[in-house]
Amino acid sequence: MSVYVIAQGKIENREMLNEYVTQALETIRAHGGRVIAFDEKPDVVEGETNTPRTVIVEFESKEAFRAWYDSPDYQKAIPLRLESAPGTLIVANGL
Repeated sequence: MSVYVIAQGKIENREMLNEYVTQALETIRAHGGRVIAFDEKPDVVEGETNTPRTVIVEFESKEAFRAWYDSPDYQKAIPLRLESAPGTLIVANGL
């Protein structure tokens, strides 16, 4: 069953975020993931958000997600994301 990683954050350091994206995209692809949505100014239809940057990544399974997330290469990139665009990271099961 596919899983979807949903990341939302507030950009605080664009240059550092760009470096994170460069590193993260390589690791996502290497683990069979696919970015399916990216928006820095999404339309908020209900409620409010202070972390508008939204990215959705699809993995074929929770195991594939964990292999990516726990990989040494992605672990090196995480501090860049946390500092440059703090926010949330959740995993939702597909249907």
